[in-house]
Amino acid sequence: MTDVYDFTCTRLNGKEQPLSDYKGQVLLIVNTASKCGFTPQFEGLEKMYEDLKDKGLTILGFPCNQFGSQDPGSNDEIGEFCQLNYGVSFPMFAKIDVNGEGAAPLYKHLKAVKPGVLGTEKIKWNFTKFLVDRDGNVVKRFSPTDKPEAIRKHIEALL
Repeated sequence: MTDVYDFTCTRLNGKEQPLSDYKGQVLLIVNTASKCGFTPQFEGLEKMYEDLKDKGLTILGFPCNQFGSQDPGSNDEIGEFCQLNYGVSFPMFAKIDVNGEGAAPLYKHLKAVKPGVLGTEKIKWNFTKFLVDRDGNVVKRFSPTDKPEAIRKHIEALL
């Protein structure tokens, strides 16, 4: 059985990072965008990361430009935007596709393990969130409208 630790992803700086580096952490994996109505969620995500990282939470951000072309910038521009506007310090990865033939293997796995409403595997929009326990199991999927503050209790239950 595959878990999230079996994947390697590319960081914004172009370096490969095995997700096995996060073994033992609770992970919140989020597809992000810089020019979306949900972009202000970066603030809540960063606050939650700051509050809970010492207890074992890591948030992984994956920029995606598949929804209304809301993240058109380069990886460097995305990183600069996140840092300057929201002080993002959690790990951010290179821009990926989350749907379609070119979907990143990690996202193919996440969607298969935790499909959305009515069993659909498609990611509907930016800021869909997947919660992963300390053993690498995907335990919950949250919609873009679920704000970080609203899902915090689910994360804290795993810490």
